[in-house]
Amino acid sequence: MKVLVVGSGGREHTLVWKIAQSKLVEKIYCAPGNGGIGELAECVDIAADDIKGLLNFALDNSIDLTVVGPEVPLSLGIADCFEEKGMRIFGPGGKGAMLESSKAFSKDFMIRNKIPTAAYKVYYEPEEAKFELDGFGYPVVIKADGLAAGKGVIIAQNREDAISAIDDILTVKKFGDAGSRIIVEEFLVGKEASILAFVDGKVAAPMVSAQDYKRALDNDGGLNTGGMGAVSPAFYYDDKTTAIVERDIIQRTVDALKAEDICYKGVLYFGIMITEKGPKVLEYNTRFGDPETEVVLLRLESDLVEIMNSVIDGKLGAQKIQWKVEQAVCVVMASGGYPEHYEKGYEIKGLDKAAKIDGVTVFHAGTKKVSDRIVTSGGRVLVVSAIAKDFNLAREKAYKAIGDIGFEKAHYRRDIGRM
Repeated sequence: MKVLVVGSGGREHTLVWKIAQSKLVEKIYCAPGNGGIGELAECVDIAADDIKGLLNFALDNSIDLTVVGPEVPLSLGIADCFEEKGMRIFGPGGKGAMLESSKAFSKDFMIRNKIPTAAYKVYYEPEEAKFELDGFGYPVVIKADGLAAGKGVIIAQNREDAISAIDDILTVKKFGDAGSRIIVEEFLVGKEASILAFVDGKVAAPMVSAQDYKRALDNDGGLNTGGMGAVSPAFYYDDKTTAIVERDIIQRTVDALKAEDICYKGVLYFGIMITEKGPKVLEYNTRFGDPETEVVLLRLESDLVEIMNSVIDGKLGAQKIQWKVEQAVCVVMASGGYPEHYEKGYEIKGLDKAAKIDGVTVFHAGTKKVSDRIVTSGGRVLVVSAIAKDFNLAREKAYKAIGDIGFEKAHYRRDIGRM
């Protein structure tokens, strides 16, 4: 098979890495790829949101399977376009992708289908939102409706912060068109878990649990980011919670999608808050999470391409998926200043040495190759992942590898993997 992976981040490097292990695959392309992906796949200079360009490339090169990493091409309907031309693609169509591309749509979907979630209201006008703020209590969650690269969620600790967030999104347009409306939502107290599931339109196969660290600084300080690290399994996701989530959230979601005539095939991500009143959905993502993928796929024993084919063919129920019992930790090495202003173009050293540590895999997120050097080209630069018999050993391996890697103004959290 010839496989095309769409995207350029750490998630896509992990997908390419796992796909390359499949006995079914003879050639991998990645569009546009990055400095690390180029070691496993042929990188193609086509942007992830250039749907026409990607489709033409797939047709011209007789691609057997296209795997979509990021949310933007999914929201633009890439799966619909490919399927219309008879091409096999892993990812939901535009209607299904709205579970992520519109938070208002996803919240309405949850409420009408009795999927447990936080109380909320949608606002278009800043003054109305400000007038009703106090009814939600504090802290309060303010969300831009559309896609904002994981940065459109603000947890406001008081009224002043909430008003500032509302103005930033609706008036200043900090997130552009993604902020044409906002969701104001009650703040849920509890422990978070990330649950990804393969979905073939009627059946869901949950993956092993994960837990990510969204704040930029140690002890959950600083700004929200796209993710500064993750662990798998999640610390607080016990058997009782698993059973409730799989019955009342995952399968109920899949059944509701089918009932609403949304043929959902791909990965569905459930951001879960485990509260005193039971697990509730914080958000849906309609693709592999990042950086959760960098720990979850480390633990996958089965052939990922076989699973993806079974999803596309609607035969997921017959697929036996095996997982490793070991535990995994990943730590993001970011550019100084991320998630706000940061510089690019710094040379990265020590990658070869870090990769020699047993159980460690370094996934590239924001890198590019310049001559024979790998340099930084994004906010999240590397995702240093490790798998071992327990979290302590996995953490030790990951941070040892980080100690071998260096680039100017590198920033990372030092508490990933601690309960």
